[in-house]
Amino acid sequence: MASSTLPVRGTRPATLVLFGGLVAGTFDIIYACVFLAMRRGVAAERVLQSVASGLLGKAAFEGGAATAALGLALHYFIATSMSFTYYLVAQRWAPLRERPVALGAAYGVLLFAIMNYVVLPLSRATTGKGDALSVSLSILVHAFLIGVPIAIFTRRALVRPA
Repeated sequence: MASSTLPVRGTRPATLVLFGGLVAGTFDIIYACVFLAMRRGVAAERVLQSVASGLLGKAAFEGGAATAALGLALHYFIATSMSFTYYLVAQRWAPLRERPVALGAAYGVLLFAIMNYVVLPLSRATTGKGDALSVSLSILVHAFLIGVPIAIFTRRALVRPA
């Protein structure tokens, strides 16, 4: 089914925006788990605990499945918050809904910068400096697997068929 024929009739805008956050969050966490497993042998549970460490600090790595579940919940909360933020701004600024690929990608890069230079330094997570490959891939993932899906679902929520 082509994206222009996706069913939207009767779907509430909030549901579409929520789906945008869930899709973006799923792409992001799958990327993180696969990349870190392949590159450093890090288990998915540890990746999710690292998300929870933003709230709990080093104690997150001692909590087993419970802190991994918390990390997953926090991850999806952040992703859906990013989606609803884009939606709220796109309601008032038409280019965000008119150019979802270009401006969604730009939004994803902005999210990368905010997460890495504002949120993470203010959190309890310990972060190391990434190498050129991991930083480059992370920027691309934020642009095209986070920002663009959020923008496309927002467009669906705001540009309704007649």
